Amino acid sequence: MSYLDNERLKQIVFLLIIAFIGIILFKELYAFLPGFLGAVTFYVLSRKYMFRLVEVRKWRKNWAAATIMILSFLIILLPIGMLVNMLTAKVAYAIKHSGELIAGIEKINEQLKQSAGLDLMSDARLQKIQEYITNVLPGFVGATFNTLTAVAIMYFILYFMLVNAREMEEALYEYIPLKDENVELLGHEMQNMVRSNAIGIPLIALIQGVISLVGYLIFGVPEPVFWFVVTCFCAMLPIIGAAAVYVPMGIYMLSGGQTWQGIAVLAYGFGVVGSSDNIFRMMLARRIGDVHPLITIFGVIIGISLFGFIGLIFGPLLISLFIVLLKIYSNEYLVKKREVKVVKTAHAKEKQMKKTGE
Repeated sequence: MSYLDNERLKQIVFLLIIAFIGIILFKELYAFLPGFLGAVTFYVLSRKYMFRLVEVRKWRKNWAAATIMILSFLIILLPIGMLVNMLTAKVAYAIKHSGELIAGIEKINEQLKQSAGLDLMSDARLQKIQEYITNVLPGFVGATFNTLTAVAIMYFILYFMLVNAREMEEALYEYIPLKDENVELLGHEMQNMVRSNAIGIPLIALIQGVISLVGYLIFGVPEPVFWFVVTCFCAMLPIIGAAAVYVPMGIYMLSGGQTWQGIAVLAYGFGVVGSSDNIFRMMLARRIGDVHPLITIFGVIIGISLFGFIGLIFGPLLISLFIVLLKIYSNEYLVKKREVKVVKTAHAKEKQMKKTGE
């Protein structure tokens, strides 16, 4: 008994040391977490192509990894970077001309008050808007540098993950302290989560942006390409989504005397853009998996707080991973207890039947 107690004590002490060192490392490397999550995301999306190039086409590992990284940059990150650059330029302009922007809002509010009797902007609200522009928006511009840093770290980690893909997966499979079926479940769920979050959410937002762009061109909205970019980003936000763009735009056009255009923008937004989210979400759910709306809502809130803008993707991913880990924990430990309980109950019933038969 003392031998077992000593072994258990050694195990606990060893686990405490591992946990202590792990907490220190996580605290010091927390700034690199977005880059690490990005590397994991891109690895899951590209691993099968890496294996195909190396194991089927017999490419060298470093050349295959470099090719995949370059293609991912050109196809995914470069277009997103150009859109963010366009949006950042407009935000910088808004900061520089914040006084003119507030004056324009006051003018629109006055027109709405005269035409429809609506007083949407009190002095207190205008003051809050000006404070937001002068305090919050500069952080958005500054976040561009942080995003570039995260991308650089992501590709640095991704390269070594791709080059050592087989060895890394075999080591994870060997050393993760779970049953084989749960290790496979974790890998399967990770692939589904990454596809549904990293592909599904941006793809649906892009579809809504394209549909909105068609309406902006038809109804003569000024700078339609810029508003297309804004709509794409807003469409990833939970609950309000693309309505954060076309509702104020429709009201602005109504207040400016463009009555039929304003009504058309609002009708098109609610009728076509709004319904397209549900239609394409159902279509994509069959192919890449679906994300529950609550996961998206709370994931975006938590993700933006933790990682900034890129938290739109990583926030829901973290919540999905947490749910999967809960499922695996239940399967690994709680189910065993239930199974033992069921077996004991079955034995008890069998004994009772024997006694009754006797």
